[in-house]
Amino acid sequence: PELGRRFAERKRCADLECSMLMCRGKAMRDFKGPDCRFVNFKKGEAVYVYYKLIGKSTELWAGSVGSDFGYFPKDLLEINHNYSNEELELPTDETDFVCF
Repeated sequence: PELGRRFAERKRCADLECSMLMCRGKAMRDFKGPDCRFVNFKKGEAVYVYYKLIGKSTELWAGSVGSDFGYFPKDLLEINHNYSNEELELPTDETDFVCF
């Protein structure tokens, strides 16, 4: 995907703050992101999803592995538990795409 400053204009979340877990999955293979906005993981690790980008970049989701948080390709995740079926569509914020 084209990695501009902002990957997408909108996102889907389980709540207004995007702080509730949407789902959990298992990494199907190792992933090392191109920069610090991405979360790295190894095959078999649990990945927790907090929001899904929609619009320009539908293939990226945001989540955590351990204490690390960032984006990853959704195709690398095998979902094994849904926490919420509710999905709110919200605008992304500039702070969604910065490195901490």
